[in-house]
Amino acid sequence: MRLKTAQTDAVDSGKLMVTVNSSLNSFPINGASVSISVTGGDGRTVEQLTTDTSGQTEEVTLGTPPLEYSMAPGESRPYAEFTITVSAPGYETQVVEGSEVLPDATSIQNIRLRPVSSQGAAPPVDIPDHTLYGEYPPKIAEPEVKPISESGNIVLSRVVVPETIVVHDGTLNNTSAPNYYVPYKDYIKNVASSEIYANWPQSTITANVLAIMSFTMNRVYTEWYRNKGYDFTITSSTAYDHKWIYGRNIFESISVVVDDIFTNYLSRPDVKQPILTQYCDGKRVSCPDWMALWKKVRGSYALSIYALLTQPVYFPSMRT
Repeated sequence: MRLKTAQTDAVDSGKLMVTVNSSLNSFPINGASVSISVTGGDGRTVEQLTTDTSGQTEEVTLGTPPLEYSMAPGESRPYAEFTITVSAPGYETQVVEGSEVLPDATSIQNIRLRPVSSQGAAPPVDIPDHTLYGEYPPKIAEPEVKPISESGNIVLSRVVVPETIVVHDGTLNNTSAPNYYVPYKDYIKNVASSEIYANWPQSTITANVLAIMSFTMNRVYTEWYRNKGYDFTITSSTAYDHKWIYGRNIFESISVVVDDIFTNYLSRPDVKQPILTQYCDGKRVSCPDWMALWKKVRGSYALSIYALLTQPVYFPSMRT
């Protein structure tokens, strides 16, 4: 388990809501006890909540770092981290460490409780650093449009929204890493919450969600990994794909955007497949031929949407 440090500069605030469901049948759990404390702190409970008939707690306001930390790259962590402990009669207690709360944003932490069994205590969920704050491998460059041959490499006859993304939670060489079956929209929400900040302008969130969806749909449409003999759709490694984090919280602003545009993707004129929209952070990693999340303007960094696309794109809509 990695060392977590308590936030000491909580001058702004964000909101957190916890939803609790059964891992057995996904039914909401009424009356679950939810305890919230600062990750890396003294263990003192800062909020004690109870879920309603929908399995949801009320939204609570929690202290966060200053909003400006989220708007430019820097050394200070722009979000607060909280530990959430959930218990309910007949279920194993579940602990989630490092649930992120950003200023001026609403975080939603989904927790699935496992019924009491002989398996013992449920293992804790440890959410690692956000990709814009932590250290992760840079993306290995690939062509944004994959060659189409007559050898059957392209399995799908048209671009469709998949029901499920099979995520290999590790690198290609890690054969012991688990595969998770994740609903498509849930996957996109998880990745976007892991790779961008939810308090950015809506237009910036929308642009980045489109990039994430296009990249994902390229993997789906080309059956990229399955044609190489793997049994999954995509990995969770930033060296190959986007960062997907098991059990992490998502953000309401990102969830709303994904629900609104999930049937869209980016492509080039006269190109059928979604393009593999690669990007970097623009500060720690430079990518002059790709998109960048941060762009240096007059000596300081600003949010960048699609500044580095060098050819026209269009926005087809997939049919479900």
